[in-house]
Amino acid sequence: MSKKILVTGGAGYIGSVLTRQLLDKGYKVRVIDSLMYGGEPIIDLLNLPDFEFVKGDVRNEADVRKAMEGIDCVAHLAAIVGDPACAQNPELAKTTNIKGSEMLYKVANEMGASKFVFASTCSNYGKMDDPNQFVTEESTLAPVSLYAETKVAVEQFLLSQPQSNNCKPTCLRFSTVYGLSLRPRFDLTVNEFAKELALGRELVIFGEQFWRPYCHVYDLARSVVSVIEASAELVSFDVFNVGDTSENYQKKMIVDEVVKLIPDAKIKYVSKNEDPRDYRVAFEKIKNKLGFELMFKVPDGIRQIKKVLDDGFILNPDDNKYKNV
Repeated sequence: MSKKILVTGGAGYIGSVLTRQLLDKGYKVRVIDSLMYGGEPIIDLLNLPDFEFVKGDVRNEADVRKAMEGIDCVAHLAAIVGDPACAQNPELAKTTNIKGSEMLYKVANEMGASKFVFASTCSNYGKMDDPNQFVTEESTLAPVSLYAETKVAVEQFLLSQPQSNNCKPTCLRFSTVYGLSLRPRFDLTVNEFAKELALGRELVIFGEQFWRPYCHVYDLARSVVSVIEASAELVSFDVFNVGDTSENYQKKMIVDEVVKLIPDAKIKYVSKNEDPRDYRVAFEKIKNKLGFELMFKVPDGIRQIKKVLDDGFILNPDDNKYKNV
C-alpha cells in the first residue's frame, strides 16, 4: 500500500469520494485541483498525514510537474464536465479536457508513473443505431456534444501511445452519475428529479422515452480503485464501460421510481422526439474482467436524495453551487 496516487479534480463531485476511498485503503493521495467550485469537499482531509493538496490547473505544466513528483498512479478526473458547462465555455473545455489531458499523460509517463486512469463517458456512444441493441466497448463512437468529443479525442490519444511506454493508460466510460457526494450536485437527472419532487414541485419531463445508463458516484469512484488495484495485464491500453446492464433507464422509469416514494408527486410530460443522446449500454466486460459489481442502484440514490432534503442536511438545494453551470 505504499503507492502514491494523484487524483486530478479531487475536490469535485466524484474526486472527493474517490480520494476518501483511496485514503481508507491505505494509499497516500495527492490532489491537484483549481478549486473552481471551492475546496470545502476536501477541507477536512488537510488534517490527514497521507493527504497532500496542490492548488493548480491541469493546463499548467509547472503545476502538473509539481503534483506529479513521486507519483505511481494517476486518476485523471479534472475536466469541464457535462454538455452545458462545455457549451458555455467551449475554448476552456477544449484546452482543459484535451490539451490538459495530453500534457498530463506525457508528464506522467516522463516522470515514472505506471498507470493512468482516465475518466471518460458513455456519452461517447451518442445515439444508438438500433434502439433494441446494447452498445459495448467495441461499438462505434458517435459523440453529439462537445463534452463527448473532448473525451473521445483523449481516449484516441491515450490508446495510440506506444505500448512500450512506462505509463499504461486505461479509459473508463462512466455512466450518467447520481448520488450523494461531499460536493452535492442537483443538475444531474436522478438527483434533480428526486429533488424537485421531494420539495413538492411540479416536475416537467422532456422526452421521457430516451435511454441512458446510470451509476452511483460511490460506485464510479470504486471502479477507479479497481483499475488501480488490477494487474497491468488486465487493464493496460483498454477501455471499460462502468455501470450495470440492469441500470439502463428511460427518464419515465426514473420518475416511476421517485413516485414509489412520493405518490402524490406532480409530473408533466412534454413530448420530445429528438434527443441527440439515446443509448443503452452493456457492462459485462468490467464485471467479467475485474469482478466489478455495483453497491448502489437508482432507487437507492433516490432514497438518499429524499432523506437529505427531508431531514434538512442541505438548507438551500437551489443554490447555484450545486450545479456545474
